[in-house]
Amino acid sequence: MDEGYVERVLELVEQIPPGRVTTYGAIAEVAGGGPRQVGSVMARYGGPVPWWRVVRADGTLPPSHDDRARAEYLAEGTPLRNGNGSLDLRRAYWDPATRS
Repeated sequence: MDEGYVERVLELVEQIPPGRVTTYGAIAEVAGGGPRQVGSVMARYGGPVPWWRVVRADGTLPPSHDDRARAEYLAEGTPLRNGNGSLDLRRAYWDPATRS
């Protein structure tokens, strides 16, 4: 995988503010490639960055990430829906294209 691409993806993920999330697709729109490429970067190199802040388009994470991510969401005050623990993507979304 292209080292420059990996760096672009990881730099964008590092910019996501605490308590906010974005999607694999949104990162791909800015960094290039597609959501699966971003997912591949995150799977291989995403350990040191706030990986829990990058979610699927429907606001979910792979099931294997749920427990650790939920702890991070609670610690950061990430908006959740109805106390059921799922993300409120509408309120939590951070747009990497506008960085706001």
